[in-house]
Amino acid sequence: MIKFKYISFVLVFTFAFAACNNPEPQSPKPTPTPVLVKVPDFNADSAFSFVKAQTDFGPRVPGTQAHSACATYFNQYFLRLGFEVNMQPFKARNYKGKILDGVNVIASFNPTQQKRILLCSHWDSRPFADHDPDVKNYYKPIDGANDGASGVGVLMEVARQLQMQSPSVGIDIVLFDLEDFGQHDKEASMPQSEMSWALGSQYWGANPHLPGYRAQYGILLDMVGAKDAKFAHEYYSMQFAPAIVAKVWKAAQNAGYSNYFVDEEGGGVLDDHVFVNRLAHIPTIDIIQFDKTTQSKFYTHWHTVEDNIQNIDPQTLKAVGQTVLEVIYRE
Repeated sequence: MIKFKYISFVLVFTFAFAACNNPEPQSPKPTPTPVLVKVPDFNADSAFSFVKAQTDFGPRVPGTQAHSACATYFNQYFLRLGFEVNMQPFKARNYKGKILDGVNVIASFNPTQQKRILLCSHWDSRPFADHDPDVKNYYKPIDGANDGASGVGVLMEVARQLQMQSPSVGIDIVLFDLEDFGQHDKEASMPQSEMSWALGSQYWGANPHLPGYRAQYGILLDMVGAKDAKFAHEYYSMQFAPAIVAKVWKAAQNAGYSNYFVDEEGGGVLDDHVFVNRLAHIPTIDIIQFDKTTQSKFYTHWHTVEDNIQNIDPQTLKAVGQTVLEVIYRE
């Protein structure tokens, strides 16, 4: 009881003292001014020139001089920008059992930064125009201006912007090889034919360029250069990384490109991102064109000899590239 009375006396004295002093109420602390993030302006003409540079080599089919020369071009380009470059050679068996020589190109910006984002595309082109309307073209290699070169061209321009204005995160650009050497559509189906696609990402997913490599998330670009392209929510992206889909589509909306990045569900594509998710366990999405008006549901000139530079639209490259920059620089 004594203790209780003592506490009561102290409390009464404290309240009385406070009442006598009657201090002025404190002004609320000023709200911190939000930091304005300056996102670089993606240069569509520059990206287009990078797409054209690739197609100027000719079809980038493994085992050809065009393929070898283009790999050298990538290596020199990223080195000039000051990136840390890792050329990852590998061997893979195609759907007929032939051993192919491939090389994944890995270019890292801010390599010591712990928080990292993975950006990827495939750089090889299809050795067969097996969806061409003319049967005589079924075994002709294609330029792959949209299917391959467009995504790489966007990432090359993103890399140029990174070199001029460093973001707060580390970036790893991975160009996968042998994505498009899957089984010929007009040949009898073979066992495990689905696994004949995306050979470079299958290799990298099981053998990353750095032991224990991790990234917060990944963004894959595939067929991102056609006029008026529409990018819907790809099925596997929604299964593996729905939050990243939401983040990217929101960035596109904020940048004014919701007419390209539509709020619709698309189909599922066995693309490089599937193996990055399954093998490297990095939540990765695919920005890829869907077209409900075509039989394939892809780009009109998909796997035809008309997939050339004449059918690339700089404005689509801009929509995709600016969206990627918005995501990077707002991290």
